[in-house]
Amino acid sequence: MRPIPASQLVSRRRCLAGALALMVVGLCATHDARAALQIEITSGVRDPVPIAIVPFARAVPADGGMDVAEVVQHDLEGSGRFRALPRERMPATPTRAAEIAPAVWKGTGSDYVVVGRVTAIDNGQLAVDFDLLNTLTGARLAAQRFVGAASALRNAAHRVSDVIYQKILGVRGAFATRIAYVAADGSPPAQHYQLIVSDADGANQHLILESRFPLMSPSWSPDGQWLAYVSFETKHSGVYVQLVRSGERRQVSARAGVNGAPEWSPDGRKLALTLGGGGGNPDIYILDLASQELTRLTDDPAIDTEPVWAPDGHSLYFTSDRAGSAQIYRIAAQSGAHPTRITFGGSYNARPRVSPDGSQLAMVTLDNGAYRIAVQDLASGTARVLSHGRLDESPSFAPNGATLIYSERDGERGALATVSTDGLTGLRLKAPQGEVREPAWGPFSP
Repeated sequence: MRPIPASQLVSRRRCLAGALALMVVGLCATHDARAALQIEITSGVRDPVPIAIVPFARAVPADGGMDVAEVVQHDLEGSGRFRALPRERMPATPTRAAEIAPAVWKGTGSDYVVVGRVTAIDNGQLAVDFDLLNTLTGARLAAQRFVGAASALRNAAHRVSDVIYQKILGVRGAFATRIAYVAADGSPPAQHYQLIVSDADGANQHLILESRFPLMSPSWSPDGQWLAYVSFETKHSGVYVQLVRSGERRQVSARAGVNGAPEWSPDGRKLALTLGGGGGNPDIYILDLASQELTRLTDDPAIDTEPVWAPDGHSLYFTSDRAGSAQIYRIAAQSGAHPTRITFGGSYNARPRVSPDGSQLAMVTLDNGAYRIAVQDLASGTARVLSHGRLDESPSFAPNGATLIYSERDGERGALATVSTDGLTGLRLKAPQGEVREPAWGPFSP
């Protein structure tokens, strides 16, 4: 008997549990979901950048009581690369660059100072202006304004964080992006599943779908407007695509056998899928969403599953046990192509995900008897294990390629975790109740 990847074994157990439940499916476009995820910083750099983030001037009552500086501080400290000056130690509360005395702030041990203000403007909109100064030189490194509805104020705060992160570290920030994940609560036969979209920090949650049947494998379209996922609401696996904003939804694959692991093509016109057919043997296909035309890529008695596109759209990576154990292969995105094996280190490598620049491959690897997240450099073939859990699964790159989000076991419950691709920083996101799993990090917003 050929070994089945651990992620498939877990998924099949979940499917069987969900099949005992009564069918209840609800669609929601913007409704709040469960309580926000709880964040625990698990690792950080030894010498984080010292920064002072001064409380922004408020626009009462239009700002709804939101503390923009607190969100920015939460973002930067949560990255594990910054250390914020406590507010009680701040020598003053300036809101403009001209009000800052750099030498005074340098005396607090801060290398940088952020000041800003929220202002109510026309048509009920809010403007967020901020300045970033270097306390050693006095140079203003950034001065920017973000304008939007009051409901978008938190997103504006994340965008402030993105600019600061890039100006200081030279890497584009990903705080103003979103994640999708599956939340599960209860025990069979009364389990309850939710597909949730939130800010990258786990806050500002919105319920996309809820069901008494398993939900799996969320995948973002490249424009961030749609989600593809697997639902068992008909007591059979089906692949659906859903418009996040409105809840518009349609089934795109409900063929006999397995319908799983949808992954959008870089142009947003196709899905790579795992289909099993009547015989139940999984292979990799490409589905044209407009024409419903299927292109078969693999035809092997082995288990071929978990496809993911290369960023250029010309090839895909997938998991297969055709060599006797789960390993990762690459194949051209055309019928009749022959796959090439990519991973050779260790007895188990699965669930491939490619970095946005195409240079790295994230995967689940078997390391000292535990399933952990690793990254392989595609040019050299060198791999590094990044996580430290016993059952880490479902890696997904941030759109800047600097961080991975994945699912782990926190005791007996599933949680989400992040780790930077250099392995230096990480955090855990836990649900107050139940468990969360199968995260997918969305693209940058326009």
